[in-house]
Amino acid sequence: MKAAGTVMLFIDADNVSTSVIDQAMAHVLAEEGAIHVRRAHCTAETALKHQQFFKGHSIRPIVNLSTGKNATDIALAVDAIDLVATERPQVVVIVSSDSDFAPLVIRLREKGCRVLGIGQLGKTGEDSRGVYDSFVDMAHQKVRVSSKALAGRAPARAPAAAPAPASTSTAAPAPAPAPAPAPARPHARAQAVRARAPAAVAPPPALPPEVAAILHAFPALGSGVAMQLNEVGEAMRKHAILKSKSASPSGYLKRHKSHFELAPADKPRTVRYLGARPE
Repeated sequence: MKAAGTVMLFIDADNVSTSVIDQAMAHVLAEEGAIHVRRAHCTAETALKHQQFFKGHSIRPIVNLSTGKNATDIALAVDAIDLVATERPQVVVIVSSDSDFAPLVIRLREKGCRVLGIGQLGKTGEDSRGVYDSFVDMAHQKVRVSSKALAGRAPARAPAAAPAPASTSTAAPAPAPAPAPAPARPHARAQAVRARAPAAVAPPPALPPEVAAILHAFPALGSGVAMQLNEVGEAMRKHAILKSKSASPSGYLKRHKSHFELAPADKPRTVRYLGARPE
């Protein structure tokens, strides 16, 4: 379903992981087609810890000084009610596993909003799901150690072999040395070397400078998740990729349709990076 009006996303960033937030944004973009307001309520420590993540996803961190257990929850609720009263969004999404937001959800629905909930699998109570129009659990995905990181570690040393016990018996005569193997024939040696040589791997195609510049201006595009076209356009203007305010980001991106997908086709609102491909 695609929302006809504004879509607002409120994140309880002290309650869910960045992995869940990333999945939640991808889910909302796929279902609603846009996220116009993106706010993450958190402590100053969380904002500093995840500042690169927030910047890459165009999320505005709203810092709340901790004055009690539910300080962040209350601040999020006040912010949501204030924005809904003035902006009248069509959809409000709350990303949290906390059941304390039930009164907020009910009030937002009374304001005419469709309220969706997204929580972290294993942390959300059953009693908090029913108040939302729909609720989705996202599993936290731990960061895996890459093969390159493992290769950088020093290999474990094998334990030294224990010395053989001294024998009191007379030592047996040493066996005669085995005859040396015959030298390999030249052509057989060459075949063995070719068999051991690793197969050549073709390097990935080089990105055109314009595509690389766009990804540098808006790094979040590199995740392959659909992003708001207007936000990407602002970043392109900021980095002088688009020379004027009237220049169309969709027209520029369509020149590289093998790398970027615009949706919907007639009046694009989102753009998704398709990966490194030859032009």
